[in-house]
Amino acid sequence: MDDQRRAQLLAAKLAGITGLPTVGDGGGFGGGAAALHDGRAHVLLDRPAALGLGAALAWAVRNGAVELTVYAEQLTGTLARRAAGFTLPIAVRLVDGRDTRPSQAEPLPTPPAVPAAHFAFEADIAAAGAQPIVEHGVLFGEVAGLEVCRVVDDPHTGAVRLEVGTGAHDREMFQMLHGNRPTVEALADVVRTVAGHRSPDAPRHPLNLLARERLLRARLAEHPELIAATDVTPAPPPVPRANLKDSTPCVAVATIDGRRVAVVCSVGVDLEVVPYAVDACAALDLGEGMVVVPARDAVQVQQRLATLARARISVVGVEAVA
Repeated sequence: MDDQRRAQLLAAKLAGITGLPTVGDGGGFGGGAAALHDGRAHVLLDRPAALGLGAALAWAVRNGAVELTVYAEQLTGTLARRAAGFTLPIAVRLVDGRDTRPSQAEPLPTPPAVPAAHFAFEADIAAAGAQPIVEHGVLFGEVAGLEVCRVVDDPHTGAVRLEVGTGAHDREMFQMLHGNRPTVEALADVVRTVAGHRSPDAPRHPLNLLARERLLRARLAEHPELIAATDVTPAPPPVPRANLKDSTPCVAVATIDGRRVAVVCSVGVDLEVVPYAVDACAALDLGEGMVVVPARDAVQVQQRLATLARARISVVGVEAVA
């Protein structure tokens, strides 16, 4: 189905749900369809709901709406939770065929604890030159923001081991090729290789195109003065990462003028980073957040969305390489 035809069908679907007219191209909303009536914006998301709140808010703000209703077919619990973090009144409704119903906010997930046996490998990760990181029950090692190893349980024997590689398939291949090498020695070789490609002056390479937001976080940890901080420390994300390949914001905690501030790093123009920062502030129980992006990616609409957040959130562009 071509884009124009899909936009027309989504516009018709929104009109059927709300009883409100939309223009033929879906109201000019690229992520679904939208309509405005008496200052109230109605937006139908044609994407996973957790990836659409920022775009819906941007459309509402651009069109001068004073209220927003968002309609989606999935992940509406996440959407409702993030929507509650904004001062603009936002209602979230789950679409079920031609019917809709209010969606309740889903609480943030409680991260599971890392098994005690896994921490036996923390010293090995550090000894090889990687930074031990804990996120949602997983212990892994990063080099300039790129995961290079992970502590796992063997699915057959239950034995705990440290696997080297970026991603599950890479770790499996590394195990097949280098299974007899001492893990610390093997990991140290990988660390040296990855570090060379993740340095600020390194030429373009697949290893520095992955996890660029985490590379930015690593730069801030090395140079906290870029955001007027005295220190920047990695922190777990509010929700687990789906995989290593997709670009997903990452989180840190910074000390700025004696205050603890949630820092969310992102690369590329991403309207969803402000709702994500709302989640991050809530997960860390901090009332202040900062979205940090490369200077080229800081756009005015992000600043506008940040002013609508209940938490005090700013958007800062930095010249750090990412």
